[in-house]
Parts: sequence; structure tokens; C-alpha cells
Amino acid sequence: MYDHRRLGRELELFDTDPLMGAGLPYWLPDGATVRHVLEEYVREVERAAGYRHVYSPVLGKRELYEISGHWSHYSDDMFPPMRLGGEEVVLRPSLCPHHALIYRSRAHSYRELPLRIAEVGAMYRSELSGVLGGLTRVRAIQLNDAHVFCTPDQAVEEARDALRLIRRAYADLGIRAARFRLSLPGEGGKYVAGEGIWQRAAGLLREVLDGEGVSYEAVPGEAAFYGPKIDVQVVDSAGREATLSTVQIDFHQPERFGLHYIGADGAKHRPVMVHRSIIGSVERVVAHLVEEHGGAFPVWLAPVQLVVLPVAEEQRDAAEALARRARAVGLRVESVGPEGGSLGARIRGARLVPYQAVIGAREAGADQVEVRLRDGRRVGAMSGAELVRRIGERVAERGGELWGRA
Repeated sequence: MYDHRRLGRELELFDTDPLMGAGLPYWLPDGATVRHVLEEYVREVERAAGYRHVYSPVLGKRELYEISGHWSHYSDDMFPPMRLGGEEVVLRPSLCPHHALIYRSRAHSYRELPLRIAEVGAMYRSELSGVLGGLTRVRAIQLNDAHVFCTPDQAVEEARDALRLIRRAYADLGIRAARFRLSLPGEGGKYVAGEGIWQRAAGLLREVLDGEGVSYEAVPGEAAFYGPKIDVQVVDSAGREATLSTVQIDFHQPERFGLHYIGADGAKHRPVMVHRSIIGSVERVVAHLVEEHGGAFPVWLAPVQLVVLPVAEEQRDAAEALARRARAVGLRVESVGPEGGSLGARIRGARLVPYQAVIGAREAGADQVEVRLRDGRRVGAMSGAELVRRIGERVAERGGELWGRA
């Protein structure tokens, strides 16, 4: 059983400092690399699916969250307002109000819809100290968020496509969904809008799940305050369940913000807002990946993909040449010479790196390297160019296999 908090520190991925504060981890270089690769991956997937990316500020006027409903339904989880001149501003607890304003800033025709807006953005939640832990519960969150503004007739298809993106990302990342949950309102909760709107949104989400053949459980009391949602649940190494990804259909905020588009009839119509997060928060998904893989990340995600190990000082030039060749094609590589200890010690120190290229006198003389895989296999000698090509293929495929056919 792996604990991401212990492994994250041992592998120098992230850490915390009392002067920064509880629930506010910082990312060390290897952890920052994993985070960067994840963010670029999700942006690439979203671009291919027709999303446009934006940036929005982490602050908003209190009035913004009064309009969205967060202030009356979610303020206990928000940081207190800050005075700024004669106004009150708050750290945002979600990105959706900002994206609603971005949509509202321009007139839209039905011909433009669906309009898909995505952002990997920061948000802040005032979590109690007792529930904070590692990367899974933090106060500063980087969320892979997006909002699709569409016609009512497009909502099911957009939510369905979002669910498919989630399942594809899980396959690429080696994540297993424990279960799918249809999160509905419960008794006594703070929820907005009327019962009819909730039933309509829940019915559309059921249509998505049934159409995709996904088994799910309907769970009262787990909905967002503005609408029901599909939650994709994962389980950590200690058996604790958490929500990683979500898809939501929202009729409430388009109404609150007065959003509209011009239909084919020339009249104003209200769009539907589909909220979706493919990998959820970067913090939580990295925590899960550390535990799921025990720090042995898939090749394309590993902070270091290749380590080059010259046996003696005489092979250092050959090792550096291979490292330069690998970096030139975008691989993440390190060269560790004899100053790092005996060859055995260096091999053990690089046990989580997918590929180890050992260069002794014989290999250097033949312009070759001896290749070891982190699973213990030795695949023999080959040229540096061939090794780089092979690794590049594995990275491009984003698969789980370390080695393939020639």
C-alpha cells in the first residue's frame, strides 16, 4: 500500500512549509514536471475536442458570488472577503461564474453553439485544518475545468462527449474508476431553483449514463447546490473513496447571469451550461497517480524518462552525447556519472525511471548502450538512436508498456 504523502516527499515531488501554511503545498522540480505534462496533456485533448482556452482572475467581487448563488449556499467554504477600496473581493471557490461572464461579454448566435470554454485555473477553498492531507485536500486548487454553453437539444451530446473524454484520460493515465455516481439533492440541503429544473437536469444525465452503458448509483445529498452531477469515483490505497472527475448540467447559472443566444427565429433563448472536469484538480489526480503507480509513472508522464549511466569517467562523453540526443527530441533525461556512486547504487537510485542506458568501455567502443527496464528486464545492446526512437514511440502512444516490437 502506497501513501502519496510519504512517496511524494521521498521522490521529491512536493512538500509543505509552516510559513506557507497548511493545505498550501509547493511543487518541487520533478513534481512540477508531472504537473506540467498533465496540464499540457489535458489542453491537447481539449483542443482536439473543440475547446478554446481562457485565463480568468482568481479574485472576484462579492457581488459576483451573490449572483451565482455561491455566497448564500457555499460561503462557509469560501475565504472571507477582503476590502479593496470601497469594494469587497474574494478568492474564488470555483471558475464557473467567471466563465459565465466571459460568455456574456459577447453576443452569440445559435450557429456558434456549442461554445466550449476551458481553463486550468486556480481556486481557493477554506478547508478546515483537520481534513487537510497531502495533495488530496488542499486550500489552493488547480482545477482542470470547462464549461460548455449550448442549446437544450445539445446538452446530452455535450455531456456524453465529456464523459467519453474522462474515460479516455483514465485509460491514458492508468486510472481505474471505482464507480460512477449520479449525485442528486438530499433532504435539508441548500439547493437552488425549483424541483422541475432538477428533475429535468437529472433526466438528461441519466440519459447520458444509460446511453453509454455505464453502471451507476443514484446517491441523494451529493449534488452541487445548483444542479445534479455525474461523479467519477476513485479509491486510494487505503480504501478511501473520492470524486476525481465530474459532469454537470446546469440550468441555474445561465438564468442568474441572464445568458442568452439568438436563435434561428431571431429571438433570445437561454443556453444550458454543461460543467465538466476531465481529471479534476491537478493536486488530487497527482496524489492518486502516485499511489496507483507507486511512483513508477507511465513513460509519457514520468519526470525522468531515461537515465544514462556511464560505468567510468572515460564513458562520460558518450553518455552526454546520448543525453543530448534524447533531449533534442523532447525526452526528459539525466546522466549520472561515477560521482553518483557505484554502478549498482546508481541503478538502484534510478529504480523508478522507465529506462536505464548503461555505457561501459565495450558499449562506447561500439557506439551502443546496454538497456535495462525498470521492471528488471534487460533488453540488450543497441545504438543510442534506436533507444531514443523506441522511447519516443512509447511516449507518443501513452500506453502502459515499457517495450514493444522492433
